[in-house]
Amino acid sequence: MHDPRDPHFTALKRILRYVSGTLDNGLQLHVSSTTQLSAYIDADWAGWPVTRRSTSGYCVFLGDNLLSWSAKYQVTLSRSSVEAEYRGVANVVTETAWISNLLCELRTPLYTATLVYCDNVSAVYMSSNPVQHQHTKQI
Repeated sequence: MHDPRDPHFTALKRILRYVSGTLDNGLQLHVSSTTQLSAYIDADWAGWPVTRRSTSGYCVFLGDNLLSWSAKYQVTLSRSSVEAEYRGVANVVTETAWISNLLCELRTPLYTATLVYCDNVSAVYMSSNPVQHQHTKQI
């Protein structure tokens, strides 16, 4: 910043107080009997009443350890619950691919496929058979 003022200094002090008070906080990874990467996804359909946007969330585990999680509104409107779940699955697959590549860079490759758990049977069928159907053209 080329011209810091009192509000900037106040914000900096607040940040430093927060950091100094949370030095002992952190994530702990424990030894796990498996190195299986697995993910769980769930989404609602048009759950936000104002804009009718869907919310999706996921969590990614390496063995018993939680590595990554997210919950947010989807950018585009979904026309069905299947579409909302499918978009959520696409997000978590992107995240697990990134984690898998990171583990390979750290010389800890995964030798098994990543499991993604989804509670929508139609979204699972669409994921396993990505042929474009009449009802999935817009996805």
